[in-house]
Amino acid sequence: MIPTPLSNSELLQLCENIAGHSLQELAETAGIEMAKDLRTNKGWVGQLIEWHLGATAGSKPEQDFKHLGIELKTIPIDQQGKVLETTFVCSTPILNTTGLTWKNSNIYNKLSQVLWVPVQGERSVPLADRIVGNGFLWSASAQQEQQLMNDWNELMEKIALGQIESISARDGDVLQLRPKAANGRVLTDAYGKNGDIIKVRPRGFYLKKNFTQSIIYLQFDI
Repeated sequence: MIPTPLSNSELLQLCENIAGHSLQELAETAGIEMAKDLRTNKGWVGQLIEWHLGATAGSKPEQDFKHLGIELKTIPIDQQGKVLETTFVCSTPILNTTGLTWKNSNIYNKLSQVLWVPVQGERSVPLADRIVGNGFLWSASAQQEQQLMNDWNELMEKIALGQIESISARDGDVLQLRPKAANGRVLTDAYGKNGDIIKVRPRGFYLKKNFTQSIIYLQFDI
């Protein structure tokens, strides 16, 4: 295993070490079997990057580099820097929301400082040949945080009012709520319109492409 980086500069040096390399090369270095595709290996790229950067959280609900206060997010882009997918942030609390605010939420914690690692994502390029880009650290500007908080407040209010089933991926300007589970049979409790308990699919918070696109364009001056 790669030793856990003890500072931001050590982490960015590890990012520099993998930038420009293919996923095949990084898999061979790590001794990890190359995935055949991402349909059945959804989190494979993220796990490979985690290995090379010495991330410690794994699947725990905490930042990937908790001692540095940094969350790791890989982001698939094409050769023109276009973001190809929304970005999953964390699971959404559905029932236990009393006393929950933007500032003490898990999503606020996760997004307080993010290490973005761009990865070539065009489907026309074989997975093994896709190149890892230059990782960079990001924290939300005051305007970006206001956008995120506004969306979060609106979405959480709908959940608390029993309107979770009326929320679609179109809701929110920069943040969206979508089903997040291994399959459609996984269900959890939520409040219904009449305050009764209903069964729904678990939800997750995702950053919309327009939001992460602005981050990429600003970072790489595109």
